[in-house]
Amino acid sequence: MRVFGQHDENTLIQLEKVALSAERVALMADGHLGYVMPIGGVAAYRDAVSVVGVGFDIACGNAAIRTNLTIEQVGDGPEEVRSWATSVADEINDTISFGVGGSNRSSDAPADHPLFEEPAWDAVPPNQRGNLREKARVQLGTVGSGNHYVDVFVDEAGHIWVGVHFGSRGFGHTVASAFLALAQGASWGDRVPERETILSLDEPLGHDYWHLMTLAGEYAYAGREWVARKVVDMLGAREVELVHNHHNFAWREEHDGESYIVVRKGATPAFPGQKGFVGGSMGDDAVILQGRVTDESQLDVAELQREALFSTVHGAGRVMSRTAAKGKRHRKTGDVISAGRVSKEMMESWVAEKGVVLRGGGLDESPHVYRRLPDVLEAQGDTVEVLHTLRPLVVVMAGADGFGRRRGRA
Repeated sequence: MRVFGQHDENTLIQLEKVALSAERVALMADGHLGYVMPIGGVAAYRDAVSVVGVGFDIACGNAAIRTNLTIEQVGDGPEEVRSWATSVADEINDTISFGVGGSNRSSDAPADHPLFEEPAWDAVPPNQRGNLREKARVQLGTVGSGNHYVDVFVDEAGHIWVGVHFGSRGFGHTVASAFLALAQGASWGDRVPERETILSLDEPLGHDYWHLMTLAGEYAYAGREWVARKVVDMLGAREVELVHNHHNFAWREEHDGESYIVVRKGATPAFPGQKGFVGGSMGDDAVILQGRVTDESQLDVAELQREALFSTVHGAGRVMSRTAAKGKRHRKTGDVISAGRVSKEMMESWVAEKGVVLRGGGLDESPHVYRRLPDVLEAQGDTVEVLHTLRPLVVVMAGADGFGRRRGRA
C-alpha cells in the first residue's frame, strides 16, 4: 500500500478497508474521504470491479485543448485582456448549460452521436431504456454542478488553452445507482445504502455493469470534447493539441506481469509519457503533466510509479467539506444553523487578486477549500513532470444554487 502526501486518519482507515478486498491499493497526495473508497484512491482487482470505487460520476475527467491563439493576439495589455476575458466568460455562460439536470439546447448539440446506438444499451431494462437514453441525449454536452467547470487559460509561453471538467452526468449516476441496488437484491431505480460492491466480470451483473460503465466513458469523452471544442470555436481559434483523461473509471491493465482491473477514483492515469490535465481551483494555476519517463539511473522513481499503479493526482484535493465552507441553514426557515468558514468577500478577493473573470461558483468551491496544487504535485515526487503551467483567465461554473444563469440557447 503506497500513500503519497499527508492524510487524516479517517481517509487512511477507508483505504485500509478497500485493501481488504483489493490486490493492490495506493492513495494520491490530493486524497480525502469519499464514499467507501477515498477520493484519490487506486485499487487493483482480479477480474472484478468496484462499483462504488468507480463512483456515481462514472468517467468524470478533464480535457484541455491548446489553441493556436496567443495572449498577444487577445490584447495589448491587462485591460484589453480583461475586457476580452469578460466577453468570453459571458458567452460561455450564455451558451453552455451548467447545473443540475441541465439540457443542451444548442442547435449543434450532439444528440445523434453514434454511442446512442451501441449494443451496451441492451443491458438497461427495457422499461427503463427509453427514458434513460432520452435523458442522456439531452444532457450530452452539459457541464453539471459542484466543482465542474469550463476554464480558459494562458500558459507560460502565451498560448491560450480551454479546459473542462465533468463526467457522464445523469446517465452515469443512474447506472451506478442501479447496479448498487441490483447487487443488494433491490430493483433498478431503488435507492440503497452506499456499500462496497465488488462485481465479478464473469457474472452477468458484472458483465452488464462493465459494458455500461464503458459506454458512460464514451459518453463523457464525447461531452467534454464537444464543450471544449465549442469554446474553441467561440474564441475563433483552432485546436492544436488535446489532452484528455478520465479520473473516475476502471481499466484492464497489466502491472508487473499480472493482469488487473484497476479502479481510479479521483486519480489520473500517468504511465510514462502519458499526458494529463490537472486543475487546481477557481483561483489557482492548473498543469499539463505527464508520467515521467525513467532510465536505469532512476530505479527508485520507477518503483514509486509501479507502487502508484502509474497514477497521479486529479486536482488539488479538498481540505474543507462543503458544509464547513458555506455553512448550514434550516431547510424550511432559512435560519443559520452553523456559519460557514468562507465568505463571499474572501472568495471574490482571492479570485480578483489572481485576475480571474468568474461566472458562477459557490463558496464551497472557493480556493480556500482546496490544497495548493504545487504542494500535492511535490508530494507525488518525481513520478510525474509538469509540461505546462496554465494560469486561469476565465472560470465558469454552476451557481451557488447548483444551477447556471441560463440553461443553454440555440
